Amino acid sequence: MKKSISDLSDDFYKGKRVFVRVDFNVPVEKGRIREDYRIRRSISTIEYLAKRGGAVILASHLGRPKGKVVPELSLKPIAQRLSEVLRVRDVKFVDGCVGKNVKDIVGQLAGGEVLLLENLRFHKEEEVNDIEFSKELASLADIYVNDAFSTSHRKHASTYGIASFFEYRVAGFLVQKEIEVLGKVRDNPDRPFVVIVGGAKIKDKISALKSLISKADRVLIGGAVAYTFLASKGISVGDSMIEEDFLDWAKEVMIQSEEKIFLPEDYVTAPSVGKRREIKLTYGEIPTGFKGYDIGQSTTARYTHEIMKGEGTVFWNGPMGVFEVDEFSHGTVDVARALALAYWRGAHTVVGGGDTVAALRKAEVLENEVDYVSTGGGASLEYLGGGEMPGISILNDKE
Repeated sequence: MKKSISDLSDDFYKGKRVFVRVDFNVPVEKGRIREDYRIRRSISTIEYLAKRGGAVILASHLGRPKGKVVPELSLKPIAQRLSEVLRVRDVKFVDGCVGKNVKDIVGQLAGGEVLLLENLRFHKEEEVNDIEFSKELASLADIYVNDAFSTSHRKHASTYGIASFFEYRVAGFLVQKEIEVLGKVRDNPDRPFVVIVGGAKIKDKISALKSLISKADRVLIGGAVAYTFLASKGISVGDSMIEEDFLDWAKEVMIQSEEKIFLPEDYVTAPSVGKRREIKLTYGEIPTGFKGYDIGQSTTARYTHEIMKGEGTVFWNGPMGVFEVDEFSHGTVDVARALALAYWRGAHTVVGGGDTVAALRKAEVLENEVDYVSTGGGASLEYLGGGEMPGISILNDKE
């Protein structure tokens, strides 16, 4: 177990500067935040530290500026949002994350105040884990807190390199909760254990899939992932996206675990996303010239029947189709609503991944209708697959 902020005494933080790596990588359009779930999830950590007299220095990335200053990816709108929701004396923002100006402002920061640094990825040194950049970030504070689970599978300066310069490097409440919930899903899920896997690529999920399929009682596969599995069985999937590199692996999995794996039997197909007037429901095999964009009605009924029993653990990662388009959203929406029903019937339900969170909203499923919604897409899958989590492993162990 990793040491968390609550493992240190309340008076430990008074008068100290606390560097908190958060993940405020949220959708921003024309200076307005469209969705702030990740911001809200770090509120308890920030307020806990500020209330105990710590001067809180927040650092995050936004988007992929690739080491250049991109005004549209500034964190300034997020500082404004924090000012609206935090119960702290003041929220400040500085146009930079290293340098003399930043150090001067940090030096004036009083206990209980919060400062948000500018986008870390405006500096190319962040993603290459540059030692000098890490050292300069570390010079701003006395204590390091990681509350950015969703970036903890990356060896970046602010999630890994910086931590080695601190004696005290601990987990925030968000990271602590992610480890607790996902650790149970990985190591000791309540039975029966139902796994729902969708999304675009096996490549992004391979380690987690290997782990989850071996442990699950039932695996429901949708999204583009399903077409590689179907193709591995010799079923024609038309022009649907398949991953050639994983056909042999999928074939082997089907041989070993076919009794527990559910694959689509019908699909919502079209020549392309744009040619929605030619949509048709296809059973069995998909003809050439058409692609599968959603699971069909029969498959949806079969999947939701398994989910809504309300037993054991249900873990969902990845939509069943191109849910952003209404005509291809029905499978995903019905699965989301079945998951909510499973929760109300007593199942332990966990959702992982950014697209899956968006799918819940599309289905108008409330956050309190699932047990846990992970902030980490790739990170949650990496953790479930037993992969390396540098941002977690570098933290202090609990004594």
